[in-house]
Amino acid sequence: MPTPRLELTGITKAYPGVVANSDVSLTVMPGETHAVLGENGAGKSTLMKIIYGSVKPDAGEIKLNGQVMQIRNPKEARANGISMVFQHFNLFDTMTVAENVWLGLARNSLEQVTASIIAKATEYGLDIDPTRPVHTLSVGEMQRVEIIRALLTRPELLILDEPTSVLTPQAVEKLFVVLKKLASEGCSILYISHKLHEIRELCSACTVLRGGKVTGVCNPQEESNASLSRMMIGAEPPLLERNVRKAGTAAMHVKGLNLEREDQFGVDLHDIHLHIRSGEVVGIAGVSGNGQKELLYALSGEDCCSPRGSIHMGDTDVSRLHPGARRKLGLHFVPEERLGRGAVPTLSLAHNMLLTRTESIAYPKFAGGWIRVKPLEDHAAAIIKAFNVKAGGPQAVAKSLSGGNLQKFIVGREIDAKPRLFIVSQPTWGVDVGAAAQIRGEILALRDAGCAVLVVSEELDELFEVCDRLHVIARGKLSPSVPMAEATVEKIGEWMSGLWDAADATQGVEVQHA
Repeated sequence: MPTPRLELTGITKAYPGVVANSDVSLTVMPGETHAVLGENGAGKSTLMKIIYGSVKPDAGEIKLNGQVMQIRNPKEARANGISMVFQHFNLFDTMTVAENVWLGLARNSLEQVTASIIAKATEYGLDIDPTRPVHTLSVGEMQRVEIIRALLTRPELLILDEPTSVLTPQAVEKLFVVLKKLASEGCSILYISHKLHEIRELCSACTVLRGGKVTGVCNPQEESNASLSRMMIGAEPPLLERNVRKAGTAAMHVKGLNLEREDQFGVDLHDIHLHIRSGEVVGIAGVSGNGQKELLYALSGEDCCSPRGSIHMGDTDVSRLHPGARRKLGLHFVPEERLGRGAVPTLSLAHNMLLTRTESIAYPKFAGGWIRVKPLEDHAAAIIKAFNVKAGGPQAVAKSLSGGNLQKFIVGREIDAKPRLFIVSQPTWGVDVGAAAQIRGEILALRDAGCAVLVVSEELDELFEVCDRLHVIARGKLSPSVPMAEATVEKIGEWMSGLWDAADATQGVEVQHA
């Protein structure tokens, strides 16, 4: 038998109030793609950070290529051939793509790193501009930066934490070609994903965690999605029930929206026509960086520069209204970036309620300038319970939650507001199969209650599961809508390149005006 690339024995890590990893053992062979599977909060990301040197274990042993190692920091990990792509990106917003990558490759000049990025991006089909500041990138584009940065270190062990969560199916296919090539060359891969079909296609071994403990080891290629789900969460996710419902009047109507980008790296919006009616879910698909961010800013009110008359909620022109004013009209919004925009990392979950719920009459929080903390915490606790959020109570700070659990809380906070119009970007990014089914079920329940819902996602399976109609955005232009009964993956994939014909576009605009 060859020497294992990585051996973990008895890894334990505890935080106040929670044991993230308890006596975890795991073995990865050279050239093996090994999945680590578990529900949100099972301890997967903590275990990966221990291997990468970002977190110090309380107990246990790490062997790399047969040698006992004490990896004290990520620099030592990289020096020993370990690279990691985090679920929450480690990028400096004010620096360019090339400068961020350069930080981990300081032995090379910035010019050399820039040339390497271009070459690697071209080789693997991960389109990115090295000169762009990170703050101008979409989440999907940031993920490309992280993947390219990891590949440039030529790792012996590559750790990927939810690498495809905001990638399109075409980009996922290209990434899998890359990963299979790396594995064939001897690189070992630790792969975390909640997408069970990906694990079954890519991985030849799987370790299952539940509550921080190893509960099973298997070959995922010999398992079904149902059996993997049972191993992970103890049950199969519930099937979504879609009721036939006739859509009502338009809750939001966008007519001829033209909007110049705010910065040189953004995307101009061109003649956007869109209507979202009560009692329906409308989806927008597209490759990241094609105007999704600009459109969502315009619809949510974060960008108040839309031409007057271009965006209406009912009879009210909201083109120049700020987010608070739109919330009073019933619009609630979940952004794609959960930490920093969806939640303040250092605030408690209870205090994060105040970001979007100050106008709620469900619990009067302000009295003479003081926050009424008890009703606030009680309401946060109710959302935590309703959406099965694993957290240390309403006082837990947002950054202490796993990505999937924070996503559940943010989505729950906005759904709990009983919106008339609900706009959500990447609703199930990084959440496990059970939580994803719950969130999608809540979206359909909102629709059935008469809410108008707009879902922007790069996950086509998700859009096909919850939407009644679907648009595609490409280069700042929006395709005509297509009913889900007429939508196919092939057609939507073709439209992602902007290839919808003029006849369809004219027909779509006429329908939307009607």
